[in-house]
Amino acid sequence: MIVHFSKNEYKGEPALKNVLVISGYKPFELGIFKRDHPSVTYIKGAIKKSLLPKVEEGLEWVLISGQLGVELWAAEVVFELQLEYPELKLAVITPFLEQEASWKEDNKEWYESVLMQADFVESVTKKGYEKPWQFRLKNQFFIEKSQGMLLLYDQEKEGSPKYLYELAVQYKKNHEYQIELITFYDLQVIVEEEQLKQADF
Repeated sequence: MIVHFSKNEYKGEPALKNVLVISGYKPFELGIFKRDHPSVTYIKGAIKKSLLPKVEEGLEWVLISGQLGVELWAAEVVFELQLEYPELKLAVITPFLEQEASWKEDNKEWYESVLMQADFVESVTKKGYEKPWQFRLKNQFFIEKSQGMLLLYDQEKEGSPKYLYELAVQYKKNHEYQIELITFYDLQVIVEEEQLKQADF
């Protein structure tokens, strides 16, 4: 079964306007194995830098699938921004039920804390993991339900975001769709900006 946002079924579901998908690498793809790794600060800084102008222009929903790494860091950025922009909302729509079943305990806790604070939580397929088609269906669903995508992805380093990116590029050929990439160069710029700020103190 595919989730449809309909007024009768759910309260507070994302309206189909002003929705931005955020995704990117998983932590191990970036060589990050701890939540408090210094790089996380810079990644969240890059997400915030891209997200803030969109929020100021009226972005209403950020949509993630809840996978570890960039998506959960993005959720934390949304929660920070909500203090100043309470109209911004977070939807977590997972590809299948209990995607965290095989995760380590600390990752499960992190994921569950995000779900508890999210404004909308649902699954694209109402069952546990079966086959990779569930990920493909989720990618298709995310692109069709949003107006754009912010992706931490560098084409020189292939990884899990590649499939979502390639699908979005295909979709963009026939639809108006915004794709914004945060590359490793962009992260380097953020690192240098932060270092300059600290040098000024």
